[in-house]
Amino acid sequence: MLIDSHCHLQYKGLIEDQQGVLDRARAAGISGFLNISTRQSEWQAVVATAEREPDVWASIGIHPHEADQHADLGEGALLEAAAHPKVIGIGETGLDYYYDKSDREVQQALFRTHIRVARQTGLPIIIHTRDAEDDTLRILDEEMQQGAFPALIHCFTASAEFGRRVLELGLTISLSGIVTFKNARDLQDFAREVPGDRLLVETDSPFLAPVPHRGRTCEPAYTADTARFVANLRGESADDLAARTSANFFSLFAKAVRP
Repeated sequence: MLIDSHCHLQYKGLIEDQQGVLDRARAAGISGFLNISTRQSEWQAVVATAEREPDVWASIGIHPHEADQHADLGEGALLEAAAHPKVIGIGETGLDYYYDKSDREVQQALFRTHIRVARQTGLPIIIHTRDAEDDTLRILDEEMQQGAFPALIHCFTASAEFGRRVLELGLTISLSGIVTFKNARDLQDFAREVPGDRLLVETDSPFLAPVPHRGRTCEPAYTADTARFVANLRGESADDLAARTSANFFSLFAKAVRP
């Protein structure tokens, strides 16, 4: 069993042949998919796919790029959507200061809104962070003091020091195809030190196809390539890493019913 813990099945590049995308992934040994939303207008679609496909689950949330367009989104809307039985996570949300597509204060406020919903529901919060390590850590520290909540850093590309800090806070680390890139030596070094029980793998498809698929539209099937690469980095068998990351997924996303 191997789980793609973060994909965007409703995005251009996958939605046009969504069934074929899923079938190819299953043929490659992928047995579960967490379909991530990034804006409120996607929530219905990601939930509909999860309702139709027993091995697909959904998340509901607002990406930091979309924060300005959702500045008035309250906890109520998130809580209502999170009540669906196939919604197992909150996000993706967080802070992105690289592109700065939304006001930073709005990003931070909406990030805290998602955290409160994660705390209330017990559903893990799926965090996007780019060029925003200090503020991400500050908010996580402050919010953890108000009460613990389950969380993961998706598509981890931050510094090893940031990674160690979030691990100390109890978060999980998810690695995408970026870890296979030739210039990702620092990330590869950190991937070796992540505790085995705090590790997930993902594609973030349709983005960031791993080696040897660079330049193509990324698909959930490529989770297997990333998993094999990470297993080799860590001196583990691919089967053991697949089993471990799948167990971690169901431990973290405890609401998910195995297909």
